[in-house]
Amino acid sequence: MLKQLAASSAVLVLPGRTAAAAALLQGPAADREIQIASVSLHTVRLTVFPIRDSATVQVPYDGSLLQKFWGPPILKLRGNAPARELKAGSFTVHVSADPIAFTIATSNGTLIQQITVDKNTGSVSFTTGDSPLLGLGEGGPQFDRRGSIDPMIGGQGGYRLATHGGRVPIPWVIGTAGWAMFFHQPLGKFEFAGSQSKFQPSSSESPLDIFLVASSEPGTIMSEYARLTGHAEMPPLWSLGYQQSHRTLASGEEILTEAKTFRQKTLPCDALIYLGTGFCPSGWNTENGSFSWNSRVFPDPKKMIDELHKDNFHVVLHDVILTDTLRGTVHDPCALPTFDEALASCYWNAHRKDFAMGVDGWWPDEGDPLDIPSRLARNRMHWEGPQFDRPNERPYALHRNGYAGMQRFASFLWSGDVYSTWETLKTQVSVGINAALTGIPYWGTDIGGFVPTSEFTSELYLRWFQFGAFCTLFRAHGRAWKLRLPWGWNSGDPGPVEIRGYNGAAVPDASQLHNPQVEPICRKYLELRYRMLPYLYSAVHECATTGMPVMRALWLHYPNDPAAVARGDEYLWGRSVLVAPVVEKGATTRNLYLPRGDWYDFWTGERIAGGREINRPVDLETIPLFVAAGTILPLGPVKQHTNEKTDKPLSISIYPGADGSFLLYEDDGCSFNYRKGEWMGVRLDWNDARRTLRLAIAPGSRMLSPFHRTIEVSLLQSAKRVLFEGKPIQVAL
Repeated sequence: MLKQLAASSAVLVLPGRTAAAAALLQGPAADREIQIASVSLHTVRLTVFPIRDSATVQVPYDGSLLQKFWGPPILKLRGNAPARELKAGSFTVHVSADPIAFTIATSNGTLIQQITVDKNTGSVSFTTGDSPLLGLGEGGPQFDRRGSIDPMIGGQGGYRLATHGGRVPIPWVIGTAGWAMFFHQPLGKFEFAGSQSKFQPSSSESPLDIFLVASSEPGTIMSEYARLTGHAEMPPLWSLGYQQSHRTLASGEEILTEAKTFRQKTLPCDALIYLGTGFCPSGWNTENGSFSWNSRVFPDPKKMIDELHKDNFHVVLHDVILTDTLRGTVHDPCALPTFDEALASCYWNAHRKDFAMGVDGWWPDEGDPLDIPSRLARNRMHWEGPQFDRPNERPYALHRNGYAGMQRFASFLWSGDVYSTWETLKTQVSVGINAALTGIPYWGTDIGGFVPTSEFTSELYLRWFQFGAFCTLFRAHGRAWKLRLPWGWNSGDPGPVEIRGYNGAAVPDASQLHNPQVEPICRKYLELRYRMLPYLYSAVHECATTGMPVMRALWLHYPNDPAAVARGDEYLWGRSVLVAPVVEKGATTRNLYLPRGDWYDFWTGERIAGGREINRPVDLETIPLFVAAGTILPLGPVKQHTNEKTDKPLSISIYPGADGSFLLYEDDGCSFNYRKGEWMGVRLDWNDARRTLRLAIAPGSRMLSPFHRTIEVSLLQSAKRVLFEGKPIQVAL
């Protein structure tokens, strides 16, 4: 695995200049070569190479693409060659060598995209029309990128950290009119103005390499992006449960008491995450980059990890070693300037002693100064390294940085050190949608915001908690960390303050910290999250096999509904559940748009016609959820952790009004055995006219133990219990 990592040519170094090649646009046209390659029926590759010594310069490989070679070019043009027209996939491409221009159209002549390159400035102009522009990674100016100027600067200093969070810029821009482009090389700045937009390369010395995707089906566009950058790997099931993060710890007793409190209060939780001492006065280790335990809070690490495991908690540790060694702040024998097999093994070796104690996952923080190959190499090491020691166990790592292709390593991403404000919560909804559209399926925020402000109240915390329950990463973290505990707002103790140096930071007055409402509302959403795991895990499997994200822009399923396409304050959770987070202080109603078709209010069961805006009344404990007609929604029993065994039945709720289908996916949740066929898919098909539900084992899967399953099928007010033993059955309702 790490041998393969070295072979990827990823270089773990700070950003720097690459070796100069012949300037792409300077000089005569004879010094350029244009290549067209057909990647698939829906994707074409357009590349403009500088020529040096009669040979074309190779496209640099940064690790973002799934493979280096995408087939031989079907056309090469050099110098002042006459314009050509050719077929590429399902497209017609008209290409001019001087001036450099590409016109891509459908087979019947409908224009898809027109791209021109200015030989004086190097800027790439392309058609964007008047439809919303989405994607471009995590963070950045807005939901619809139209009208923005985006320098594509990454890291916590990229763009308005307090509200928008860390920036992971990925040059994958989606035109919701039916096209998308991945600007593979070089990096650059976007200017989205009017019906024509521009991409300004940061260098004129590198090849220009663009992948253009076109389809009227959004799902096809997402699957093509997965073809280019890779499909997501399946994470461990426990990582989709609730994760409780910590800052300064008082003692080992506090750690174990908190874990016991979760179980005693029957508040579901799967993971406990511990920050490093370098970021707080008292963390799990002795200093930044160290893998030595802080004996004051972990006097016997192995014993304490074993205790937490007995209570079915997973242990995740903060890790910044790669960043620190690069900065020279840690004298590490592995701190070499290149990333080769020996170095990769050395970095993983630093983790192995603690991993052998039973540590379940890692939280690689920082990394802003790293270049793209280094970021991806870091993501890859935290995926492949653990498999040396536990080859049949899915690793877990929560990153702050990454790039296109990070999904191949099942990387989770969180949005960085945001502030606890209502504007931040509102902004994070659209940030999450665009992150998902850029191939980052496992994403979330610090519930409550990392830096507390005067706006940080129990109301803001609860609204954020409700939103977090419908992010793939469901994790609470931040300063004044005890207010991130479900019972923290009724304890009178915010925990260590830790807000010096943050402008506008504040901790709630002690009088606000005795609110008995918070814990039961948190319980409601914790239990709902765990009940929805069969639906969520099936959506994660769909993502891993098709490229369709879990957190979905309405465009993905309603591309012909302009009002739906334009909405960035609500999203689909999987295929059929619409989530409209409440992001206004003191809200008593939530304005939202229901796409065309019929919908059901999840909480009341009321059937509502879509294609219009509605005002849904809300109280403090309610986030509006709507379910599309024709939905088959599987719900499991309430669990305290994902590994809890229960003999309670699986519930399947039918929402009538249209035919529907659903693939219920299950595996052991922890190993790679599903790759060998050890998974079960139950195909559920609802015939609305006949009011019948058919259940059958999906082709390619097999029945897993137990070999029979009690299922409760409900339709409105009626319900039936059936025993499913693997043979097709039909349930009439």
